[in-house]
Amino acid sequence: MENMAEEELLPLEKEEEVAQVRVPSSAADSARVPAPAPDSAPASDPTPASALAPALTLAQAPALSPSLASAPEEAESKRHISIQRQLADLEKLAFIPEGDFESTSSLNSDNLDAGNKQACPLCPVEKFRACNSHKLRRHLQNLHWKVSVEFEGYRMCICHLPCRPVKPNVIGEQVSSKMGAHYHCIICLATISRRTDMLGHIRRHVNKGETKSRYIAASTMKPSNEILKETDTDVQVCPNYSVPQKTDSYFNPKMKLNRQLIFCTLAALAEERKPLECLDAFGATGIMGLQWAKHLGNAVKVTINDLNENSVTLIQKNCYLNKLKVVVDSKEKEEGDPLGEEEENLGNIQVTKMDANVLMHLRSFDFIHLDPFGTSVNYLDSAFRNVRNLGIVSVTSTDISSLYAKAQHVARRHYGCNIVRTEYYKELAARIVVAAVARAAARCNKGIEVLFAVALEHFVLVVVRVLRGPTSADETAKKIQYLIHCQWCEERIFQKDGNMVEENPYRQLPCNCHGSMPGKTAIELGPLWSSSLFNTGFLKRMLFESLHHGLDDIQALIKTLIFESECTPQSQFSAHVTSNFNKQEENGVFIKTTDDTTVDNYIAQGKRKSNEMITNLVKKQKTDVNTEHPPFYYNIHRHSIKGMNMPKLKKFLCYLSQAGFRVSRTHFDPMGVRTDAPLMQFKSILLKYSTPTYTGGQSEGHVQSASEDTVADRVDTSVNDKAEASGCRRW
Repeated sequence: MENMAEEELLPLEKEEEVAQVRVPSSAADSARVPAPAPDSAPASDPTPASALAPALTLAQAPALSPSLASAPEEAESKRHISIQRQLADLEKLAFIPEGDFESTSSLNSDNLDAGNKQACPLCPVEKFRACNSHKLRRHLQNLHWKVSVEFEGYRMCICHLPCRPVKPNVIGEQVSSKMGAHYHCIICLATISRRTDMLGHIRRHVNKGETKSRYIAASTMKPSNEILKETDTDVQVCPNYSVPQKTDSYFNPKMKLNRQLIFCTLAALAEERKPLECLDAFGATGIMGLQWAKHLGNAVKVTINDLNENSVTLIQKNCYLNKLKVVVDSKEKEEGDPLGEEEENLGNIQVTKMDANVLMHLRSFDFIHLDPFGTSVNYLDSAFRNVRNLGIVSVTSTDISSLYAKAQHVARRHYGCNIVRTEYYKELAARIVVAAVARAAARCNKGIEVLFAVALEHFVLVVVRVLRGPTSADETAKKIQYLIHCQWCEERIFQKDGNMVEENPYRQLPCNCHGSMPGKTAIELGPLWSSSLFNTGFLKRMLFESLHHGLDDIQALIKTLIFESECTPQSQFSAHVTSNFNKQEENGVFIKTTDDTTVDNYIAQGKRKSNEMITNLVKKQKTDVNTEHPPFYYNIHRHSIKGMNMPKLKKFLCYLSQAGFRVSRTHFDPMGVRTDAPLMQFKSILLKYSTPTYTGGQSEGHVQSASEDTVADRVDTSVNDKAEASGCRRW
């Protein structure tokens, strides 16, 4: 009898050891392992010692559900006891049938001493003590089953066991470790404290296509990597490659436009000097650096960096997939397929595993691309520290919630700017990023010239050329100004610089809202970049490179940027086709390309500009201020008149151009109009060419009043006088 008693105690001791590992030490006494159901007889056998180690890696739960016989064994072992199909299955965990007392060897001694009273399987002893069967059934139904979350026939009941301990609260000299109620997710085994959060958690799983069947299949077999192709470049991606929270190497197919813009920028820079040392600071899958090396060949020396070890391994695999040589720590790897004679013109790719700030401090580059997940302000100082003269730095910011004024406190923390939601919020975001880039360059005694700035739905891209020297840095810093924005009529103007403090700076606005209305009608936004956002010559060279490499998706956007930089309508495209794409004048300096050998004013790589050239640069910048495109734009729908039908956008652009104003469309807003016309004249021309919505009755047929007609005629007369004086061409 003594030997039999010892043999019966052995499984009990083993299961108590397992419970002590799963449950924190502070609540080890209150954790219990309930008995399995009678229909699962194999589960009552003693578990071998070799099978205990894998079981410990599952969710931290005191016991697992024995009632899910329809699921596979691996998925069944990962279900928590709070996940059941019916209330009767939950009651089976507490009620022990007669004649089956030997299967209850895994229960606590407290349950055995309670006699006919049973304890709740989902509550610790301190919360709910053992009671009679009818009270326990009522407790399970009211406290656990009614507040459960249903998913595919299963109920995730609320659990009060010590699976999710709350942080201890120090009250005086005593430490209170309160255990919190929670739910166990049937899909990802996560623990959620609130029911509303659990509903949203399950809804996100459903939106991503992560159902129970998919989870079971993923647990039994490891998914293989997928191979995608973009612009004749193959790239191997990890599962869930488009979800940043679920993969180390994030690949976003929606950023294809961004990658093509950067490729055209690098191709245009490669025509100035060769070879270029290029850096993709955040490689992920390495798709961008692979496109550089595969299509530009020996003209570039590409370095792809990433801090994650899995991403570095994936980048090396993608290099071998595209038959490119990989250099790691200045040693060429001989793994993979050998390169044939046809691929000898392809360049080498150096793959590094290092922090981006450290790498940019150690080495110098001609072209640096920054594309972190979120804001890039933490890497700007390092990027401008060692970038070479006349090099290019491109910055992609994906923190659009802060840049588009949805999280104003984040924009104030990252960029030091005060912004609000306006009709021109996308251009406002682009000028915020350029201002941050300009301040970082000025701290390194470098100036910038903005080549182009693009703000689309998913990202903000800014590409600048670096100009070395304190004079260029001073000129760049002067272009960072505050913006005065009228919140009543959406008029805006950059604040004038002056040594004297102005009593009412809002009088600088062209509108009269500050005088006709009480209170503060305008606010100061910024600091922002106040100069040009586009360089026409460089954009024309980018268009030539896109035609040369067959990038059809990007050509329409580049053409829009060219017309926006010159503030001319797109109907005059024939006048731009005959222009020479190879010649470009930037900052008073002629940039020589490989096809243009007649220009002698070329600045060699790495040399400083003379004082005479810097003086000419400053003079040219002062004379070209009036020829820059006007800042910001107006949305035609934002300023529509109630009861009037607006003209078509193309016709309205013709009306503004006939009135003698510079006008063009903008890529920031499909219904935006970039013009140098004041808002008052913009509205008057819009009112003049709008037609009434109702034409049936006389009372509703004409909405304009006599005063409005007088104002429109007066403004039209002044506009016609301006058009005749300027001698503009009507079209």
